[in-house]
Amino acid sequence: MQRYFAKQKMENQFLLQEDDLYHMKTVMRMNEQDKIQVVYENKVYLCHLKNVKTNMQVEIETELKVTEDCIPKVTLLIPLLKEQKMDFILQKATELGVDQIIPIETERSIIKYEKGKIEKKLERWQKICKEASEQSYRVNIPTITKIHKIEEMKALQGSKFICSTTEKNKNIRFALKSVHNCDRIIIAVGPEGGFSMNEEKKWNQIGFTSISLGNRIMRVETVPLYVLSILNFYYME
Repeated sequence: MQRYFAKQKMENQFLLQEDDLYHMKTVMRMNEQDKIQVVYENKVYLCHLKNVKTNMQVEIETELKVTEDCIPKVTLLIPLLKEQKMDFILQKATELGVDQIIPIETERSIIKYEKGKIEKKLERWQKICKEASEQSYRVNIPTITKIHKIEEMKALQGSKFICSTTEKNKNIRFALKSVHNCDRIIIAVGPEGGFSMNEEKKWNQIGFTSISLGNRIMRVETVPLYVLSILNFYYME
């Protein structure tokens, strides 16, 4: 059953985005009385369609029970990457339960965005996360912030780690064992080649602990999936 996020609730009906209505009509070819799931304010509802061929309406039947995730909230800090890799990380990180994504400027990032194009990029990235949230049956959509510098990450609250290519003794198991009753885990992932020594020092100075992901050197788009998979397994009930 398809799942969509509503933008407004009106008595016993939901108002969906135009893109979603187009998808239901043209791509999914839905018919009168077809069932869908609709998410609104972190609640899930079973709904049916009316007036599909004219002015489509989404009517509420009942609220569905939602099972809450046992994993803490996860903030992922990722470097600016080429479009294909960025899209891949956004989609897969969403499927794996990330709560917040913060793009960061790094010394080794080869991508630079013009100020006039940043807003359109953010809109596109948010749409990718929305569609991935619907596909993976989430009840919320990860938030994507504007692009930040490392120094601005000092204000983040939670257990903070950076994925290091130089740290050998403290691995991700160490990181998770050191986390007790934490509401949020914050993971910073470097660009191709990792963070520079100067950048890693900056991270450490603002409260981030350097951790190793093992002996293998992974592609930058692999690292978030690897880390989030471990977190899901570690906190699995």
